[in-house]
Amino acid sequence: MKLSRAAALSSSLLLGVVLTLTGASTAQASSTAQAVDYVALGDSYSSGVGAGNYDSASGNCKRSTRAYPRLWANAHSPSSFSFTACSGARTGDVTASQLGPLNSATDLVSITIGGNDAGFSDVMTTCVLQSESSCLNRIAQARAYVDSTLPGRLDSVYGAIRTKAPAAQVVVLGYPRFYKLAGNCVTGLSENERSAINGAADYLNAAIAKRAADHGYDFADVVPAFTGHEICSGAAWLHSVNWLNIGDSYHPTASGQSGGYLPAFTAHA
Repeated sequence: MKLSRAAALSSSLLLGVVLTLTGASTAQASSTAQAVDYVALGDSYSSGVGAGNYDSASGNCKRSTRAYPRLWANAHSPSSFSFTACSGARTGDVTASQLGPLNSATDLVSITIGGNDAGFSDVMTTCVLQSESSCLNRIAQARAYVDSTLPGRLDSVYGAIRTKAPAAQVVVLGYPRFYKLAGNCVTGLSENERSAINGAADYLNAAIAKRAADHGYDFADVVPAFTGHEICSGAAWLHSVNWLNIGDSYHPTASGQSGGYLPAFTAHA
């Protein structure tokens, strides 16, 4: 049965309205969602050390295609994406060499920073190679630094980000706990050392979260996502000490980036 010209016109108009209310508006929303200028800053937990598949052009910064910033950019197709996070970075390194892509048009910034300032690499080296008492003393030193010096260093970084990117949403991500207590590790560190290291991670995260909040930034806690995936869990998303590739030690695996950091960031982005 053929439609009359009037009926056909009416149907065409109706179809146009439907497309406008569904497909066209969806496309517009998608376009709006993608119109994001994103800059990823920070240390090795943001560059993706431990996840492998590093961009050779990033050199010693070891930026991985499996790191959460790259995974988020792949999934959301921002209008621009700058990845300056670098292995080994401290707060001063961020302000000195990572903030170049930030400007008044920047919409979204992610960052992990503070762990290297607090000396966590040295903490873990001490705990692995020396006595329990030396380990606990080094952890106490790190906690003292977090109390006395780190807040001012974080303020400097967070303030510099706001100066260069005044309109950006800034998501500050924390660090996971390393160990599942009463887990399946039968050698290595003592349970007392593992507990103290976890406590130090919590202490560092609390300090970072406080400074982030004072600057109006979002803090993304990754501890819940990593719970059940710590070292000694049997399903770890973190490398234990790796004598063949020491740089990977105590860093997230590719699964830690995709299953731990990426969801935590996405929930705030």
